[in-house]
Amino acid sequence: MICMYAIVIREPGGPEVLEWTEVPDPVPGPGEVLIDVVAAGVNRADLLQRQGFYPPPEGAPPYPGMEASGRISALGQGVTGWRVGDEVCALLAGGGYAEKVAAPAGQLLPVPKGLSLVEAAALPEAACTVWSSVFTTGGLKEGETFLVHGGGSGIGTLAIQLGKARGARVLCTVGSPEKAARCRELGADVTINYRDEDFAEAGPYDVILDIIGAKYLERNVRSLATHGRLVVIGLQGGTKAELDLGAMLAKRATIHATSLRTRPLEEKAAIVASVRENVWPLVESGSVRPVIDRTLPMPKAAEAHRILESSGHVGKILLETERT
Repeated sequence: MICMYAIVIREPGGPEVLEWTEVPDPVPGPGEVLIDVVAAGVNRADLLQRQGFYPPPEGAPPYPGMEASGRISALGQGVTGWRVGDEVCALLAGGGYAEKVAAPAGQLLPVPKGLSLVEAAALPEAACTVWSSVFTTGGLKEGETFLVHGGGSGIGTLAIQLGKARGARVLCTVGSPEKAARCRELGADVTINYRDEDFAEAGPYDVILDIIGAKYLERNVRSLATHGRLVVIGLQGGTKAELDLGAMLAKRATIHATSLRTRPLEEKAAIVASVRENVWPLVESGSVRPVIDRTLPMPKAAEAHRILESSGHVGKILLETERT
């Protein structure tokens, strides 16, 4: 049996349960390609999977990692439009923390011109999440006011840039003056330190991108503009809270709760195609760029998880294999 190395979760727990060990090579099925991984992005969903709270969808690899970049080394049956040797990045349901991963061809993106293969690993999950939630679901338009919670995160740093590139007024919450300065450099018009300021007082907002959930629900609703849209993509602050339907009715507002990982392949492929059409030109022009906090060797995934959990980073943390 041909083997590769991957990060295995020995059992649910802390970062110490992550182990770089030999596992069987993946085999691309019909409609899939095999990628020799160069780098993978680290996401908060990976932390939840490690803790046993977010299992991968049926049929996905058991290893964490929802985005990766690398070179195509094999094509599955029926794949067209891609060739062995193509440099790509991919949206994954799992398996990015590995030397190889099989990915649906519909979830591949070419490496944007001007980015290295390693840098490209920072884009698929954040770009697909922000584009589908903020612009497709939230319908953010030019001239509207957009609030990004967690402006210094991988999602947040990209959301700020995309919001500005599409002509919105962008505000974001941050936890430190250092993060505030970085977010202003990325284009944020206003930064709000959530430790001593109330974001609701800076509203109203046409669109809010929320990673917190229950803890922020009341203030999110209170600060929405008429016809405002709250898009919830994370639950770091809990899952249950009281909703003031009267406030929602008075504002004719909407709440959307959305995720990416468990969507059907067809929906993911449509999102990836829309990102390639709408986001990739902004990346290649330089108006939107991935913000990378640091890159670590993939066997040090536990260290990457500790850094992410401490929230001391700005932008994405990447894991790199020995390939370059």
